Amino acid sequence: MNKKKELVMSGIRPTGFLHLGNYFGAVRNYVRMQEEYECYFMVADLHSLTTHPDTKELKTNVHRVLSENIACGLDPDKVALYCQSHIYETSELYLYLNMLAYQGELEKTTTFKDKVRQQPDNVNAGLLTYPVLQTADIILHRAKYVPVGKDQEQHLEMARNFVKRFNYRYGEVFPEPIAFNFGEELIKVPSLDGAGKMSKSENQYATLYLSDDDDLIRKKVMKAKTDSGPAEKNSQKPDYIENIFLLMKLVSTSDTINKFEDDFNNCTIRYGDMKKQLAEDMVQFIAPIRQKADAIRNDEKYLKEVMEKGAEKARKSARATMELVREAIGLNYY
Repeated sequence: MNKKKELVMSGIRPTGFLHLGNYFGAVRNYVRMQEEYECYFMVADLHSLTTHPDTKELKTNVHRVLSENIACGLDPDKVALYCQSHIYETSELYLYLNMLAYQGELEKTTTFKDKVRQQPDNVNAGLLTYPVLQTADIILHRAKYVPVGKDQEQHLEMARNFVKRFNYRYGEVFPEPIAFNFGEELIKVPSLDGAGKMSKSENQYATLYLSDDDDLIRKKVMKAKTDSGPAEKNSQKPDYIENIFLLMKLVSTSDTINKFEDDFNNCTIRYGDMKKQLAEDMVQFIAPIRQKADAIRNDEKYLKEVMEKGAEKARKSARATMELVREAIGLNYY
């Protein structure tokens, strides 16, 4: 008899383009998970409404994020890849969980405080209850594992609190979700300007997107910050030089890395040559993903099938959960 696979759930925001940091920080792990776990990967289109985007762009954004994730190796036949808005049970569970969430704790969340600063004229209830909707997304499938970055750990802690409250008040329905990262340190991909990590919202020129064309990749890499080289053998690398080596470790061969390590330690390194090599290795890595994503995005019929197939899998799981939820709360009157 087959051992039942444990459940993993994660959300993907349909804003901005996927970049190298997203790939090595999250998507690569998703691709590994699909072999060992029952995975639900959701495009968080409802979450994006809290910032009042131009909704005419939503369809394009959703299609793009789906095509980029599939191009990176997510298989719609192995996972449930679906849109949040296609699963109506999410909104029902969100409503019930709102009854267990308190204004004071929601106002204290870091993301809420950040958003209030960023958009003071649009502090809507959806922004305030963002962690509640996020909890509904996670627990709708009674998933045990949630792959999250450091910036989302507070939300996962809140999700556990809501689960405890629900289970205490209505009976054990949900497992407490836990963070998941293959037992490794989460990879932070450094930006090309030596300031922090690659990001969708910070300096666009310091971030390598999976949709960048070959010439743009070369241009961005060649602009990476360097200096005149070490003055003494076996010196310690400054942060911005360490960053270039870190990027090289993601896409270059060990022979290439070792050559430049030796050159650095011997004070013979030529950063122009190193950046040229890194640029070509980045092109070799990114170009096939970009080409595949473009082909998928242009096939609307295929994307429609992907979304329908994903929604069907997700609905089946969501319906089963909501029957238990209504029973536990006492909403079955006949």
